[in-house]
Amino acid sequence: MNIRDFEYLVALAEHNHFRKAAEACFVSQPTLSGQIRKLEDELGTALLERSSRRVLFTDAGLQLVEQAKKILSEVKTFRDMASDQSGAMTGPMHIGFIPTVGPYILPRIVPTLKEQFPDLELYLHEAQTHQLVRQLEEGKLDCLVLASVSETEPFKEIEVYREPLSVAVPCDHEWAKLDELDMLELNGKTVLALGDGHCLRDQALGFCFAAGAKDDERFKATSLETLRNMVAAGAGITLLPQLSLPKEKQKDGVCYVRAVNPEPTRSIVVAYRPGSPFKTRFEQLAETIKQQLGC
Repeated sequence: MNIRDFEYLVALAEHNHFRKAAEACFVSQPTLSGQIRKLEDELGTALLERSSRRVLFTDAGLQLVEQAKKILSEVKTFRDMASDQSGAMTGPMHIGFIPTVGPYILPRIVPTLKEQFPDLELYLHEAQTHQLVRQLEEGKLDCLVLASVSETEPFKEIEVYREPLSVAVPCDHEWAKLDELDMLELNGKTVLALGDGHCLRDQALGFCFAAGAKDDERFKATSLETLRNMVAAGAGITLLPQLSLPKEKQKDGVCYVRAVNPEPTRSIVVAYRPGSPFKTRFEQLAETIKQQLGC
């Protein structure tokens, strides 16, 4: 067996389809299928149920898939250490961003990164926190830029920004002319929120629930822009992170009011695997973000 066999096995588990797995590995379907069968023969155990029309792994197959992921992650770390231990900002860097950070931070940092580090090859990936965490664990991403949550605790984190959340209300709302709003004023109110899977949903609702507000269960947004448009349409109020706010206090039918007592915030961090040899790179990335955000 060899490393390529592990890659075939993991690709098949991820795609659950021989043709798609083969395409992901840049080989023909017969090649991938033949290598999986050779691996089974070498191991002396069945990895797949051959009678099924679907890709269905045996219990032994599922266990070996997880082990193969760990092996591939260690191999990537080994190669990274061998290729570059200096921390120079050169070569590929795969960075994951959550949807409530990426659209607002990337336009600020990408031009600077390209100018300061012309030999750095940026690969940018946007997904929800649980998806990014899994990809970081598997070695598919080098680091993440996201809000610190319990799921990121196993990783090393560099805090780059403590981001406040503001209350967004329609311009004809009674709070629209206020400079700041005590969070306790939300007691008994209903707030709009993102859908399940967004870490900001849990963070924002945590502050709202503590103030005595409740979630509008009739609507769950897929993005901050959907939330903003719903507020503009007079459908409710919400909390939005500072990076997503316009410079104006009032714009396009939405007014933004600073929240206090307490000020709701989230911690934006650069997260990476503890064993990664690229700590210096990630520190430089974090420093660039801080500079561009004026931190």
